[in-house]
Amino acid sequence: MPCTVRDMPQSLSTRAIVYLVIPPLLWAGNAVVGRMISTLASPMTFNLMRWALAFLILLTVAHRVLRRDSPLWPQWRRFMVLGLLGTSGYNALNYLALHTSSAINVTLVGASTPVWMLLIGRVFFHQPVSSRQLLGAVVSLFGVLLVLSRGTWEVLLHVQWVAGDFYIVAASIGWAVYSWMLTNPTPESASIRAEWTTFLVAQVAFGLLWSTLFTTGEWILTPAHVDWGWPVLAALVYVAVGPSIVAYAAFGAGIKLAGPHVAAHFINLTPLFTAIFSALFLGEAPHIYHALAFVLIVMGIALSRKT
Repeated sequence: MPCTVRDMPQSLSTRAIVYLVIPPLLWAGNAVVGRMISTLASPMTFNLMRWALAFLILLTVAHRVLRRDSPLWPQWRRFMVLGLLGTSGYNALNYLALHTSSAINVTLVGASTPVWMLLIGRVFFHQPVSSRQLLGAVVSLFGVLLVLSRGTWEVLLHVQWVAGDFYIVAASIGWAVYSWMLTNPTPESASIRAEWTTFLVAQVAFGLLWSTLFTTGEWILTPAHVDWGWPVLAALVYVAVGPSIVAYAAFGAGIKLAGPHVAAHFINLTPLFTAIFSALFLGEAPHIYHALAFVLIVMGIALSRKT
């Protein structure tokens, strides 16, 4: 059964850790793959193809959630919001930010997610914020900054903020709201949430509507394109299965076990894993600050736990 805000988990189990490490690993791979094919497919179009393929795969095991008598339809407004915040809109804003801002800015601002998680939880879900959670957010954020600065803090001093940075702020806030919505389900959606496949299909179905809208705008307003070939096809299969299905299922399971503010800190492992994958696949050598950042992020996760 899904947890609610009132019965939030009180400890971080090994199972929760495994679930919450999987998403940043797969999302880091998504970032590397995205860079590899960035010139081969327009971002909104690739995002739509990603979720369309994921949807077709999920339908093979969870098509019953879309039947006319499914409990999904009385809850369609809620799943329309989940589809926007958790699948389509979040990724669309990230792609948009990367087209108007630098990678370091986007990742830096995205690292504010744990702070938004605490704030939204306190204001809208009446969750108290402890001094340990605040300290954990700060320590974890310093780990992210260490990766982004490449061990040289002067890099951050020369960051210039542009409009794209506000897109990633909106994406981070949306993801925080999405995460809290997962912990506060309605009784009517219990049967949908009982299996992660049906729950994800319900979200992706509505997320595809948003993605289609964004892609339509891209083809109308920009020189959108797709250069079909094995690189695009291989990338599409990876992002449809790993970051789109496995990662979202693991993140939802991790939130049930550990709570959204703890889960948010694990997202900060994404830039660290991205740096490691860049070293493996893009020829960028790792440095000592990657190890130090890992220690800081893990410390932040430990501090953020409720005792």
